[in-house]
Amino acid sequence: MSAGSRSSRNAVAALRVVPAATAGVPKQRPAEPAQVMLTRVGLRLPERMSFEHWERTGAQLSGIVDSSSWCLGDWLVYGKEQYADRYRHVVQAVGLDYQTLRNYAWVAGRFPLARRRSGLSFQHHAEVAAMSPDDQDRWLDEAETQMWSVKQLRAAIKATRSDRTTETIKTALMPRIPIPDRRLTRWRQAAHQSSVELDQWIVSTLDRAAAETLDKTTHDETE
Repeated sequence: MSAGSRSSRNAVAALRVVPAATAGVPKQRPAEPAQVMLTRVGLRLPERMSFEHWERTGAQLSGIVDSSSWCLGDWLVYGKEQYADRYRHVVQAVGLDYQTLRNYAWVAGRFPLARRRSGLSFQHHAEVAAMSPDDQDRWLDEAETQMWSVKQLRAAIKATRSDRTTETIKTALMPRIPIPDRRLTRWRQAAHQSSVELDQWIVSTLDRAAAETLDKTTHDETE
């Protein structure tokens, strides 16, 4: 390895987050000198920056975070398809959490690139990922039109499900399954973090697992 390659690898990768050029601004107007540097371990912020610059920086960072969820999901989907016997070792070697990546990959797999809405966050898509494609599009259309936050989308879906309970629907009770206390505690924590009731979290998680398994079975049968 050359000295240049070694120094490049050890250098801190930085991305300048700068405001986009504004049409019609006179050329003689100097650009805002303060720049935000995005490094691997955080932001290098100037001592002084305007409120507008700070606000734009937040919007850009939000886009980067959202994009990374899609990209990591796509990356894992590709690895699972192309390197089924080696991809998990790579995930561990690069220090990524497999369960988090698995969730990203599941959502990415439910939404081909052409069906992803750039005006909505990754989490918006995750909220409807377990649904059929038609229902996914219907809810995402509504979220875009109404400019819903993730919380508002979740509430609208929950309200619709509550309305359906008044209809005559054939239902069945789940079997009683004994589980260790510590596992139930983890489930409650996950449900709380997702801002849903435990029973809704369990149903959503099982729907997601079922869809993933059925999608994989269909994929295997077509090969």
